[in-house]
Amino acid sequence: METFHIGIQGLTLQQISDIIKNKIRIALSDEAREKIQKCRTYLDNKIASQDKAIYGVNTGFGSLCKVKISDSDLEQLQYNLIRSHACGMGAVIPDEICRILLLLKIQNLAFGHSGVAVETVWRLIDFYNMDLLPVIYEQGSLGASGDLCPLAHMSLPLIGEGELKVNGKIRPTAEVLKEAKLSPLKLQSKEGLALLNGTQFMAAHAVYTLIKADNIIRQSTYIAGVSLEAYDCKSEPFTDQIHQIRGQHGQIAIAKAFMHIMQGSELFFAEKQQVQDPYSFRCIPQVHGACYDTIQYCKTIVEREINGVTDNPNVFVEEDMILSGGNFHGEPLALTLDFLAMALSEMGNISERRVYRLLSGARGLPEFLTPDPGLHSGLMIPQYAAASIVSQNKQLCTPASVDSISSCNEQEDHVSMGANAATKCLRVAINVERILAIELLTAAQAFEFRRPAKTSPALENYIASYRQHVTFNTEDRFLHKDMLTTEKYLQMV
Repeated sequence: METFHIGIQGLTLQQISDIIKNKIRIALSDEAREKIQKCRTYLDNKIASQDKAIYGVNTGFGSLCKVKISDSDLEQLQYNLIRSHACGMGAVIPDEICRILLLLKIQNLAFGHSGVAVETVWRLIDFYNMDLLPVIYEQGSLGASGDLCPLAHMSLPLIGEGELKVNGKIRPTAEVLKEAKLSPLKLQSKEGLALLNGTQFMAAHAVYTLIKADNIIRQSTYIAGVSLEAYDCKSEPFTDQIHQIRGQHGQIAIAKAFMHIMQGSELFFAEKQQVQDPYSFRCIPQVHGACYDTIQYCKTIVEREINGVTDNPNVFVEEDMILSGGNFHGEPLALTLDFLAMALSEMGNISERRVYRLLSGARGLPEFLTPDPGLHSGLMIPQYAAASIVSQNKQLCTPASVDSISSCNEQEDHVSMGANAATKCLRVAINVERILAIELLTAAQAFEFRRPAKTSPALENYIASYRQHVTFNTEDRFLHKDMLTTEKYLQMV
């Protein structure tokens, strides 16, 4: 079985996608293991050789940093921290995001600046490889001192407490560990804080949503292509010269992608009666392109984050320093996730407008795309659903990153709210997938009224593949099933 070795070289979004999708096992590289062990040894020697207060190592946490903890209580301090911080509420996060979170936490600790024991990292690897998923909740993180609350829930199973999800079923950790022949870990000084401080909850959501965003861009090109053909649109707005003189990279790339998939169409390059098409068709390169550029920017920020050390304090062995700072603050991700949510929302916004146009009874298409309007309502109401989802996305795009509520007795007086940005950004992405499903349902229905004309080979294949799952609507039927089937289709092709 293929194994990916986590090391100090970092991860790319594509690697994470491949590891998760292909269920690749992970292991710790020798280089990473040596760095982790060297850091742990240094920390143990430092504690033994001095009586100086080191935040999070022999002090309380947050505003309790002023309280010095005796050497005899350092281990108990770690357990107390994890137990007291596991205060999540709401829904359990999706399994895919939990897997990414574990992967990112392992990578973060592998850089060797956190002071954890090698055994602790290996246990997280065991959880990942055995698909023992800590039960983590959506709500509870301020995205400031790291994702303290969700990462506490991640950490509870390490000490034999909390819950694990196994084969889709939530079970007590103690029961699962006994079956797996794993013993609870005995945590050492600082380990609890190293596990809890970090941005892995936010980052895991960001990675998962960006993977979805790539698919949204790809699928929207094909779906909008079918819409262009169904609405009998002009090809001129996609001509390269128009986009070159503006110079926006995403716009140029999207226009080229459309011209590529439209090659060989009987309809797209034919003369048209209309002088212009509505913006939702004519300005696809400009709108989709701007969203594409936003996604690429967000990838840059997120890849930096997942390959950085985001806990606190940080241990620098070579420099003989233990420094307390604020790398756990989620502002880079909070702003990025709000930006990503807005871009994805716009993809859904313009998609719904194309749906509306296709149902209007214009350009030789029957009203609501039914052969017998009046007796049959056709695809009237899927547009209502799309409009409702678009409106919800607009509400979800109120930025979380502009908010802050002081916590921890004013010690943590500015927080990022990045966790809230993360969970709502994912909701926007899921909503956009549903809107695009409604556009595909509508565009494929509308295009049948252009037959026997043919579109490009690429789009003909796309439509033929889709028609294996959802057939042409000749009369009113239960459309909810068609909509769900289309949504699932977009996630698998």
